[in-house]
Amino acid sequence: MKIHEYQAKDILRRFGVPVQPGKVATTADEAERIAQEFGGPVVIKAQVYVGGRGKAGGVKIAQDPAQAREVAGRILGMDIKGLTVEKVLVTPALDIKEEYYLGVTLDRASQALVVIVSAAGGIDIEEVAEKEPEKILRHVVDMRWGLPPFQARKLLAAAGVPSVVVARGGAILSALVKACIESDATLAEINPLALTADGKVIAADAKIIIDDNALPRQKEYAAWAEPEEANPLEFAAKAEGLTYVKLDGDVGIVGNGAGLVMTTLDMVARAGGKPANFLDIGGGAKAAAMKKALLFVARDPQVKGIFVNIFGGITRGEEVAQGIIMAQSELPVGMPIVARLAGTGEVEGRAMLANAGLTWGADMRDGAQKIVAEIAAKGK
Repeated sequence: MKIHEYQAKDILRRFGVPVQPGKVATTADEAERIAQEFGGPVVIKAQVYVGGRGKAGGVKIAQDPAQAREVAGRILGMDIKGLTVEKVLVTPALDIKEEYYLGVTLDRASQALVVIVSAAGGIDIEEVAEKEPEKILRHVVDMRWGLPPFQARKLLAAAGVPSVVVARGGAILSALVKACIESDATLAEINPLALTADGKVIAADAKIIIDDNALPRQKEYAAWAEPEEANPLEFAAKAEGLTYVKLDGDVGIVGNGAGLVMTTLDMVARAGGKPANFLDIGGGAKAAAMKKALLFVARDPQVKGIFVNIFGGITRGEEVAQGIIMAQSELPVGMPIVARLAGTGEVEGRAMLANAGLTWGADMRDGAQKIVAEIAAKGK
């Protein structure tokens, strides 16, 4: 689950990381009042769940309260990568001398958290990682001990960070790792960690992503979820109890079991199609659950056809077929559906589909090829 910058800074503050004071505004009038409280120049920062806000024009400096009102008025309502800015963070401007990057991320290859440090921080850190990987230092965290401050200082020094930042940044990096572990985050980063002209070392920006699987025990953070997080369809799916991930293609995917659905995505791609989603209906799904899944997948305007791939065990083929038939009258007119049924009830299910005039695949590869061909034919 993604959270906003001001929420990520709140978490880091609890672990002793120095962050700027800041307040959230939802109107230009509020932004003006907050700027008056702080006095001096302020930064108006769009609060949306995507990166690249600065390059998109969502981060601006205002020299006085009147300008803060004007700038906030321009940023509020702005579209940044498909998300509408509904609130801004107003925070005192920093006189930044240098910028560095600190991050902690879950690395599935090493099955551990990995600390990432770079003396080349700022908005172009992704470009640094691609073009100058030698400027980025990585360290696997021992989950028994976290990252002690002395070890954090060694990492910062090895990354080429100035001694004044090493001295103060060690505790910050150590706290960042602790915050990541205790908040069940899959990513926690400070970018930039700023060295100011008056010698302060401070987290000027922060990003944290909480593991969805940990939300039942991270109840406070779970309550921060908002409908626009990542994608409105994914938020709606959570509310309806569906295991769904939005992708960029036009082939809707419904299957039972995460492994089978992942394999289905690959098979559709090999057949020349682009999956539009991941949807796992789980084991033992009845006809009503299949109908619900199909109608949900069809909500995505990008979906031009749906491939249902079911391996029957406790999920019965005739139940799946019945759900597909039930959904027909409520699906967009002419939307092609191809089903592959194997296992329990496959003979009965295929017969039901055939009687209803619906297409089924002899196997997974055949089904994937058929749905891709039907979508292509429809587009001609």
